[in-house]
Amino acid sequence: MKIYTCKDRLEDIMTCIYDAWADALLIGHDQIQLKKEPIFQTTLLDEYIHVDGDSFKAEKVTRSIRRDISSRAYLYVYYASLSAEEDALQTIYNFLRVGFAMGAGVLENYTNPHVMRIIELYRSVGNESHHFREFARFQSLDGRVYVSHLEPKSDVIMLVGRHFADRMPSEYWMIVDDNRKTVCVHPKDGENYLRYLTDGEFEALRKTEEYEDEYTGMWKTFFHTIGIKERENYVCQRNLFPIWKRKHAVEFKE
Repeated sequence: MKIYTCKDRLEDIMTCIYDAWADALLIGHDQIQLKKEPIFQTTLLDEYIHVDGDSFKAEKVTRSIRRDISSRAYLYVYYASLSAEEDALQTIYNFLRVGFAMGAGVLENYTNPHVMRIIELYRSVGNESHHFREFARFQSLDGRVYVSHLEPKSDVIMLVGRHFADRMPSEYWMIVDDNRKTVCVHPKDGENYLRYLTDGEFEALRKTEEYEDEYTGMWKTFFHTIGIKERENYVCQRNLFPIWKRKHAVEFKE
């Protein structure tokens, strides 16, 4: 078995699919597996092949999906590529095998397990991005730049950033993914873009959480004022706002 691996980035993922597919035409799709890095446990009898991103190959895969299946199918592939699930990359590959055979109607083939799995990943990533749109808390740096820190399981900061680009188009702001050391940057009246941070840049941005502004106090006051002590239900609260999502929510900080 040949196992193709790549970094958890869209360009690398699409390139990995391209190289794996080319090899599968020679040895068969069933002899190919794809996994995101890092690989924590390798097997002795399998061959591991690392793939680096190639913009030309990635664009060819993207164009083929949109042309030969549909733009909607590419959206599902894109969401699945953001998932933190271990089988996300293999799910995309399996779905594309079905999609290129069936065409645009593949997403209505609910009896196919590969189709259902990518729909599950699409919904999971969509739900997580929706939650973090609600849970994002921005802190003002001298009234010029707003910074929010998140630690999502899936790579959803660009999806979250799209939401805030519509609501704060004339502000400078950044959404930092502390798990992946990436940041969604929004220049004033500009377009969002993704930036991979160096260790030094990440450490500098981490210190921004120590800043407080008038909105920090307002969040805490609102949170404690709106609650009714006699109706406190911590089980329900944890269901609606899980503890792992609260790390950067100012209202839960002492």
